Amino acid sequence: MISFALSEIASIIGAEWIGQDRIIETVTIDSRKITQRCLFVALEGHRFDGHHFISQAVFNGAYAVLVHRYSKLEVPQLIVEDTRRAFSQLAAWVRRQVSCKIIAITGSSGKTSVKEMTASILSQRGKIVVTQENFNNDIGVSLTLLCLTNEDDFAVIELGSSSFGEIAWSSSLVFPDIVLVNNIFSSHLSGFGSLVGVAIAKGEIFSSLPNSGVCVLNADNNACLLWKHLLLYRKVVYFSLQRRDKVDFFASSIVYSWNSISFILHTPLGSAVVTLLVLGKHSVSNALAASVLAFFAGATLQEIVLGLEKVRPLPGRLFPIVLGIGKLLLDDSYNANVGSMIASIDVLNRMAGYRVIVVGDMLELGGLHEVQCHRDIGKFIAVTNIHQVFSIGCMSCFISYYSGRGEHFYSYNMLISRIVQVFKMHDRVTVLIKGSRSMLMDQLVMVLREILYGA
Repeated sequence: MISFALSEIASIIGAEWIGQDRIIETVTIDSRKITQRCLFVALEGHRFDGHHFISQAVFNGAYAVLVHRYSKLEVPQLIVEDTRRAFSQLAAWVRRQVSCKIIAITGSSGKTSVKEMTASILSQRGKIVVTQENFNNDIGVSLTLLCLTNEDDFAVIELGSSSFGEIAWSSSLVFPDIVLVNNIFSSHLSGFGSLVGVAIAKGEIFSSLPNSGVCVLNADNNACLLWKHLLLYRKVVYFSLQRRDKVDFFASSIVYSWNSISFILHTPLGSAVVTLLVLGKHSVSNALAASVLAFFAGATLQEIVLGLEKVRPLPGRLFPIVLGIGKLLLDDSYNANVGSMIASIDVLNRMAGYRVIVVGDMLELGGLHEVQCHRDIGKFIAVTNIHQVFSIGCMSCFISYYSGRGEHFYSYNMLISRIVQVFKMHDRVTVLIKGSRSMLMDQLVMVLREILYGA
């Protein structure tokens, strides 16, 4: 992070400054994570108020606090009307002090995977700042921007949203040089209303891209036409899973195995064979997206290939857990929407042996779309080679029913017993676990791992 004095921060964010002037070297919103010369920001939200933790922050060594109401504690204070907005203003100011190449990524799915792939490539070329985990709302974006220094060469920042205007705001903070919309699927429909709404919201990422910037789009996604008027006079680059007109980055000769996928990567720099140690055709698409981003940040073809091949599966994202000879548990419990569900089903469908998918509800689809989306997933499974569907939750029963090969469960204990039975019944079996975060599918994976590992 760039160091600056409290008086300087007060000027940047328009704060009332009380107490002595001090040099700030770090910023945090977590009173438990106070570091040297740290400014604690007391954020407020619907379910939390950081002002309740000011005393803890000061006790832990906070050098100063950013608040919206005066505290009686003896600590230098910056007082503003809205701490969240001031936090973002400070982050935006830091971003404009650095000259590194800034990449912003959004889309309905694959954001984190593309981010990790891009970072793996660019880390070979210099210092890089990356969004941690999936901290992709305006708070997470601000935290990432505040990590920037004049020594950094690149930043890869993930932008997420569940309502209109969020990406426009985050993008204005980031002021990116290169942007990616990875794909558009039915997700967060409770906030966006329709697939067109999702596309409009994701397209907000173009709003703060300078005319010299680069837009990277997925040619396999139909939403591109909706953004045509936003991309006039911009450089637009496409990637695809197949050769197409006006597509410079594409894949061919895709070969699948149980723990990897290989393909030929075609780029303006030439072609090369890439072997990914992650699963699924969608991972090839993610790799193509990362290749384009890295290319426009200056990466060579060799660096792109080496960076992609260093990437490893992330827990909760089609993470393979071997439970014995011929026994595979695929942990895709991190989250679920229609697009990621279809991608995971495609991976399972290519596995050898007995194939079972365990599904929880896909949430935030909006009342009008919930039944239809779950029903469509069931119909999609019906034409695959998946042998059984086990479901749990209010909406996932539609997946079971319309798959024509489902069993619905009303308790996790009964579901666990049934999964264990399947593992013991078959010599070669793959079980995929998939559902929205609040369905606690990650805990299901943990329990199954404890029961079955070495059984």
